[in-house]
Amino acid sequence: MNSMDTMPKRMAETVMQAFEAYQAMFTAITRRARARFEQQDWRGTQEDAVARLELYSVYTQRAINALRQFVDISPADHNTWLEAKRCFTTLATRRDDYNLAETFYNSVVRHLFAATDVDPTIVYIANEVAPPPLDPARPVYRTYRRRTTTTNLIADILRDNLFAVPYQDLEHAAELAGQEIDRELRARYGGASFELLDLARPVFYRNKGAYLIGRIRIGDKLAPLVVSLLNEGLGVMVDTTLVGENEASIVFSFTRSYFQVEAERPHELAAFLLSIMPQKRLSELYTSIGYNRHGKTELYRRLMWLFAHTDEQFELARGEAGLVMTVFTMPSLAVVFKIIKDRFGFPKTTSRSHVIDRYNLVFRHDRAGRLADAQEFEFLRIHQERFAPALLEHLLKVARKTVFLEGEMVVIKHCYTERKMTPLNLYVREEPRERAEAAVLDFGQAIKDLAATNIFPGDVLLKNFGVTRHGRVVFYDYDELCLLTDCNFRELPASQSYDEELSAEPWYYVAEHDVFPEEFRRFLGLPPELRKVFEQRHSDIYDPAFWRNMQERHLRGELVDIYPYPGHRRLRG
Repeated sequence: MNSMDTMPKRMAETVMQAFEAYQAMFTAITRRARARFEQQDWRGTQEDAVARLELYSVYTQRAINALRQFVDISPADHNTWLEAKRCFTTLATRRDDYNLAETFYNSVVRHLFAATDVDPTIVYIANEVAPPPLDPARPVYRTYRRRTTTTNLIADILRDNLFAVPYQDLEHAAELAGQEIDRELRARYGGASFELLDLARPVFYRNKGAYLIGRIRIGDKLAPLVVSLLNEGLGVMVDTTLVGENEASIVFSFTRSYFQVEAERPHELAAFLLSIMPQKRLSELYTSIGYNRHGKTELYRRLMWLFAHTDEQFELARGEAGLVMTVFTMPSLAVVFKIIKDRFGFPKTTSRSHVIDRYNLVFRHDRAGRLADAQEFEFLRIHQERFAPALLEHLLKVARKTVFLEGEMVVIKHCYTERKMTPLNLYVREEPRERAEAAVLDFGQAIKDLAATNIFPGDVLLKNFGVTRHGRVVFYDYDELCLLTDCNFRELPASQSYDEELSAEPWYYVAEHDVFPEEFRRFLGLPPELRKVFEQRHSDIYDPAFWRNMQERHLRGELVDIYPYPGHRRLRG
């Protein structure tokens, strides 16, 4: 066998070795979550979350560097790359995380060729590796039978999920949780009884919480069950139980940081989650358990499916045109695409690099249920027939440095995707008064939740916030976002004359990081009747003292966690 015969095998092994090293480190960091929870090491929890996010680029680059040492990187050498892929497929079929391996291989190859049009036959466009057969001896969940009461069932579950720190009165916690589950089942399913409950084997950790995730079998229906656990110093306590798809979906929201959860077979765990949250996209579920790069793969495959099965075109997204980014979507796609413009509209003075830096900040920060997760894509190639003519003309006009034509293909050098939402300014105009008022109140709470996690949105206009299908208000425009502790919150200086009050320009000196909360009142753009509702509960955001108090808490090192359920759902009030 000559050297050319072994080259593809060496290439495949090089990529697989880097993937295995990545997965080993990913698992090692994830595994620390249990001890962090038991020891109340919340700072360490945050550090681990950031460290794990940075692993992927480190190990894909390691594979790229290794390949460059012994192979001529050329997409023209089609047969070599095709054989390397075949060899890699053989290696991947032996693994429970075969689909993550596919994604890793794609990342390495695409980054090797950068702007080059990669031949789709040398990467994994669809799932090409057959999943390993299910092992009945290692199911991803454990089934419990409700032999007597729900309280006793929950007590059994808690005993099977013990920590180094004991529970606070396990029997009483089980009683409270069992009563709440029974109440929810009566309200949602008319008192239907159940016998079986499937509980995912791994514990899901995030920030200060640990979550047990299950599904209650009610006839042919599956009801999600979320048991939230906290460790606040006196032992582990059951903070709440949630029954229902909407509640579970919010726990796994795209506005939350990723879970730390050990998934031996990620595809089975994702399938389990999909069974209790069928309205979630598979891409979102992979992302929520920490595999955001494979979430991108699943999103791309969804896009390819739409191209193959529909005639839909991309079109401008609803809402006011942005000064920094242009946004488009497809009717059946649950996400929007955001592209940075070549020139920013007045009065924006930021730069492209600063905008990218803001997205990177959000990627690494606790999103607290109020910041939309953004996935970054490079060098997308899509046939121009998929773009409405007006949209394509617009993109080629405002983003020529990022969007260009190559023959019949539209090349997008760089973009972000975010979950599609209804812009808040449109929502409060179009929805009934009751929903508009609820959204306005949640808008104020969103600003406070962001402040509690050391984020100042910068631009608090309604158009920069969106409303999810659950009615939650989320911030999604990041070009002026910054850390709260970087701001200087000031009182508005008194004017010296009537002419100063009428002036379009401020009559006082404004430094770069100065913020005047009193000005929010006229900048928010709320109609008078909704502004009154807003100010009845959230007028304190006009007061610099509110913001300075939040800054002091952060500077003292206080870590505030925003839980994915309302306070009244907590079992102990």
